[in-house]
Amino acid sequence: MTVDDRFGERLEEARRNRPAGTLSEIVTDPVSDWATDFSHVDPAWAADPYPIQDELRQRCPVARTERFGGAWLPTRYEDVAAIAYDTERFSSRSIIVSNVRSPKELAPVGVVPPISSDPPFHHDARKLLLPAFTKTAVARQEAATRAFCHELIDALEGREVVDAAREYAQHIPTRVIADMLGFPPEDGEQFREFVESSLESVNEQPHERIERFTRLSNYLLAQIHDHVANPRDDLTTYLINAELGGRKLEPTHVVGTISLLLIAGIDTTWSAIGASLWHLARTPADRERLVAEPELLPTAMEEFLRAYAPVTMARLVKRDMRWNGVDMKAEDWVLLSFPAANRDPEQFDRAGEVVIDREVNRHVAFGMGIHRCVGSHLARMELRIALEVWLERVPVFGLADPAAVTWAASQVRGPRTLPLRIG
Repeated sequence: MTVDDRFGERLEEARRNRPAGTLSEIVTDPVSDWATDFSHVDPAWAADPYPIQDELRQRCPVARTERFGGAWLPTRYEDVAAIAYDTERFSSRSIIVSNVRSPKELAPVGVVPPISSDPPFHHDARKLLLPAFTKTAVARQEAATRAFCHELIDALEGREVVDAAREYAQHIPTRVIADMLGFPPEDGEQFREFVESSLESVNEQPHERIERFTRLSNYLLAQIHDHVANPRDDLTTYLINAELGGRKLEPTHVVGTISLLLIAGIDTTWSAIGASLWHLARTPADRERLVAEPELLPTAMEEFLRAYAPVTMARLVKRDMRWNGVDMKAEDWVLLSFPAANRDPEQFDRAGEVVIDREVNRHVAFGMGIHRCVGSHLARMELRIALEVWLERVPVFGLADPAAVTWAASQVRGPRTLPLRIG
């Protein structure tokens, strides 16, 4: 099958003709009241959101803020689930809360399909990706992932203190996603910058964000052109050649999906691995038990995903309505905090505790509804291998300086610096 060699021209034409989104005022003041003025990028939230979520669940289960042009934050499991499954009243066309809303004209595809897509388009766009993320497909990557984890730890030998977030957790999904997309593994540092630019700069000036996204788009376009000239057996070539309804995917669809895989595929797993190591570093009893009982790791891993779920997704309200006692307006944001849902005591026994042998654990770390994470098998494999290899090679470790641990201030929360003393 031939590839359209006018891909770049068609992409640029689509960019020029894209309707403008709506802008809102940038507010960077500290939060004054979490029930009426919350901000998911506030330093206090980034450092420890769980007490805030617990208080809101009791005091004001659906919080409100005028920041970002107006947003809501449900904190109860049942409310998060209700919105996640309601595609009639809530749109997915913008899933990262910022001061810019994607224009309505982009629905039902959105900027990064399929996660930004609404029905009926979403179904077919998601179906395109399923073959690459089956358990069988993921299993083929396990040996290379394990070998790479050992390489990373080899590079740490002789050190007393290492940054497990920057020197270990970050690199694992970066390498896996690069291999899947057929991108140069040495570009890993650029991938990290793309992740942080996309998810941690939401309160910056629009022109600064546009500049960051332009760098990402230019990089992806260069990679796509290379794949057009040199097709190979990887996910990028597959997407270039893929069809929906008998037609090739639009260039914006290809670039958007690759952006999603690159950014979300890296940050979510990087954060999950880092949070799990952080927990084990500060909880010697759990670390010692997993070293002594490695067969318990799959169960413990699910508990880490529940307790430290990295992802909070967003929706846009489609029309003015009264919803569970609050008056939502069209184009209001709604933050779907899967971390808050996972710690709802109405849903989980001992919800605020990390119970590594928890047997019944129907957590929603991978989301709910039609947008449940298509890469959950891949993420679980990476997390399991990362923890297995670390505990095998570095059975004794702890926090070198608890105050030096920093967390991402974004909708994907995980340690950005994690200094550990090893040995």
